[in-house]
Amino acid sequence: MNRAHLNKLFTVLLAGVLAGLALGAAALPVALVFGLGFKNLMPYAALPESLKTPQPAQRSNLYASDGRTLITSFYVEDRVDVPVEEVAPVMRQAIVAAEDVRFYQHHGVDVRGVARAFTANRREGTRQGASTLTMQYVRNALAGDPRLTEEQRARATEITVGRKIREMRYALTLERRISKDEILGRYLNIAYFGAGAYGIAAASKRYFSTTPAKLTLAQSALLAGLVRSPDTDDPINGDADSALGRRAYVLDRMVETGQVAEADAARAKGELLNLKPSATPNDCTAVPAGHNDWGFFCDWFTQWWNAQPAFGKTVDERQRTLRRGGWSIVSSLDADVQAKATEQVLRIYPNSNERAAPTAVVQPGTGRVLAMAVNRTYSVAPNAAAGQNYPNTVNQLVAGGGGIEGYQAGSTFKLFAVLAALEAGLPLNTEFDSPSVFVTKYPIDGGPASCGGHWCPENANPAWMDGDRTMWDAFGRSVNTYFAWLTERVGADRVVEMAERLGIVFRSPEDARLARDGAKNWGPFTLGVSSTTPLDLANAYATVAAEGTWCRPTPISSITDPTGRKVAAGNPDCRQVLDTEVARAATDAARCPVGDQTMYRGCDGGTAEQLAPGLRRPLAGKTGSSERNATETVVAFTPQLSVATIAANPDNPRDAVGGGVQVRQIEAVGRLLAWALRDEPVLDFVPPSQTVAFQRTSPRTGN
Repeated sequence: MNRAHLNKLFTVLLAGVLAGLALGAAALPVALVFGLGFKNLMPYAALPESLKTPQPAQRSNLYASDGRTLITSFYVEDRVDVPVEEVAPVMRQAIVAAEDVRFYQHHGVDVRGVARAFTANRREGTRQGASTLTMQYVRNALAGDPRLTEEQRARATEITVGRKIREMRYALTLERRISKDEILGRYLNIAYFGAGAYGIAAASKRYFSTTPAKLTLAQSALLAGLVRSPDTDDPINGDADSALGRRAYVLDRMVETGQVAEADAARAKGELLNLKPSATPNDCTAVPAGHNDWGFFCDWFTQWWNAQPAFGKTVDERQRTLRRGGWSIVSSLDADVQAKATEQVLRIYPNSNERAAPTAVVQPGTGRVLAMAVNRTYSVAPNAAAGQNYPNTVNQLVAGGGGIEGYQAGSTFKLFAVLAALEAGLPLNTEFDSPSVFVTKYPIDGGPASCGGHWCPENANPAWMDGDRTMWDAFGRSVNTYFAWLTERVGADRVVEMAERLGIVFRSPEDARLARDGAKNWGPFTLGVSSTTPLDLANAYATVAAEGTWCRPTPISSITDPTGRKVAAGNPDCRQVLDTEVARAATDAARCPVGDQTMYRGCDGGTAEQLAPGLRRPLAGKTGSSERNATETVVAFTPQLSVATIAANPDNPRDAVGGGVQVRQIEAVGRLLAWALRDEPVLDFVPPSQTVAFQRTSPRTGN
């Protein structure tokens, strides 16, 4: 029978099928059929985008940096498309036997099926719609296309004559455009199999913890049987007996069509269900139970994604893109480094301590964040005490945001004064006879550091800090009065600007106001009175480690769309923000606090002198203590890694952590760096030129 005759016959028989759509009549009058006209029942000349380039919702997977370790998934429908060639032949045969035994004989609309439904609808008053597998695919594709409006998607499943006609015409057109196997593959990827599993890949995993290619005859028959009534027949949450009945039905149909030998079908019927359910995690609270610490990194990843215009104009659009787009996201999280970071954090403070030690590890030159650790449980479970972040929290204690403004990092901010001074043309050997107390020109409203209304910081240990100092040993010994003087000389606003340039974010409204309107008089900024986070701080120091190349902190190594194409949004975002010589000189000074030595032998004492000898590789960094030791901070970096940890009480800033914790922080940072770099080559910092070390010059903006 040629296609033209088939189309005409289909038109006549269609009337009886439509009668089963609960339209209140046993059959449509013949006059209605001819009133509709042959033209309205012919194949369409064109297909909608939903059928030409289908985009069913697929889950996105977030992996660790090895590209294999799954952190979690994001989805509204648990689906991952697979090529039909990767589906076991027995599964393909089973779905055809269950849903459309004449799939390979008809052209999208089964004339025999239409005739059968016509007879049943007239005689028994039933509602047989005679939908072929192709027609079912059309309905599902139109109903699930995220590019369509809710109203357009609803039209795909409405019980109307128009919808049925439209479905049939699209089916006829589709079969002229693509092969049967491609249609079958699309159907298998879009069908709902119950228990939250969309598509054959998700269903294979959900029910049997296997892949479509490895499905057995019994497994295939069970899955194929679920498609008719996936909610009620689902053997995990629904009726297992009904599921077994449907399995038997599919096996019988496969025997009838010669796809399976009767003996093989009998053996398959005799098998137990043998379910091996496995649920696909969804969102950050579903990270593996043994890796709860990954939740904080995952949470920061979602913050990052929500800020990317490449994935939509609004946060809602970006979230829809994430949960429907089928992305394969390889993150920057190094699972091994993360485990070690968490181990070391717990040696600073255990989970049972209300004080926290949020810690970040950043890769210089890329901005990739390798680890984010804190002694908290990532959970939305309520806390017994009044605190919001102990012991359970989903707040971003490491990266900030979402109400977390950060913590004072003390003298670690002196780095920004060093950089501003070097950029202004001052050399590393800039000398100043540092007194115990230095009265500055910066106005201040009372407090212990006020002398007649002016800011006047003092040295914490005058016997060790006072006297002639250069940038090298002043940074090493953390001499407050030297840096108050240096800030006056170069300008507090230039120190603030330098911090912003290196990525310090002012999340506190008061800090943001001072940075915007009062930076010229914000002398105390140099001593770290502004709130920051371990991530901001680690990345700022990573900029110096990378010889002035600042990179936006990123949780991404690569992002690939469902077609395998890499997305540019996953690439590092880096730019040169410091003259190379300025960065090298700052690194040279930063070797002093941690017990290393510069090429010019400028170091003479440090606040964490035990760090470098224990690591046995070139190292730089800084410690910091806020007023009354309310917080304690340690930052350390090599050319390959930058680590920052801050000890604080996120729920009670008045709870001073005390200076003693800094010893544990120094030890933890040293052990973390030693372990993370154990297989990495020993790289040295490039020393600065003699000019930047010893000569005053014009401003060094260079490259």
